[in-house]
Amino acid sequence: MDSLLLDSLASALLMLVQGESHVWGIIFLSLRCTLFACVAACIMGIPLALSLSQARFRGRQGVILVLNSLQALPTVVVGLFLYILIGSQGPLGSLGLLYTPTAITLGQTVLILPLVTMLCLAAVNRLDTKYRYAALTLGATEWQARVAVMREARFALMAALCAAFGRGIAEVGVSMMLGGNIKGFTRTMTTAMALEYDKGEFALALALGLVLLLTSFLLNAILHMFQRRMEQTA
Repeated sequence: MDSLLLDSLASALLMLVQGESHVWGIIFLSLRCTLFACVAACIMGIPLALSLSQARFRGRQGVILVLNSLQALPTVVVGLFLYILIGSQGPLGSLGLLYTPTAITLGQTVLILPLVTMLCLAAVNRLDTKYRYAALTLGATEWQARVAVMREARFALMAALCAAFGRGIAEVGVSMMLGGNIKGFTRTMTTAMALEYDKGEFALALALGLVLLLTSFLLNAILHMFQRRMEQTA
């Protein structure tokens, strides 16, 4: 067992150091899909969070409850819903999105959008309302006041982005169901690891696992940095 582990680990490190194209292709695809998903989730989630923090309307608590519940939504449920939606028999089947990197990005966006929204909402709610009122008093428009609030909550918003990236890059259900795990096209780190494990080929799985561990370490380091900044500015 020790020999298998050491041999697989040595082969994994060799793959990464030598820069084997198929290995780094999988890594870059995973990073690209998750990054695009995070950007899309922020574009939708941050304005939604700002609206929920400032607006008062009937059903507001219901919307927040739904978003809170969706944070724990299993990835296979998201994958199944989107598969029905963009599959050949679905209403968006004519777009040909299924089994493409775009489908993976779409699935990750839906998966992390509630997380981004609720983390941003919590960050904005921790701020004193005087920032928004001061901006409005000085003649700012509602949009400019929201930008001022975002500027004050920038460290918390970046922490939310890091958490969302970690959630997206580590998921496997959506990528498998919507991407199809096609070699050289839609194979991500998590789906490749699952496949290689089933085949008994541990070297590639370990190489990708090391990259995921490094990514997790970097994200946690960045999160820690932003938390320190938030404590210093509080």
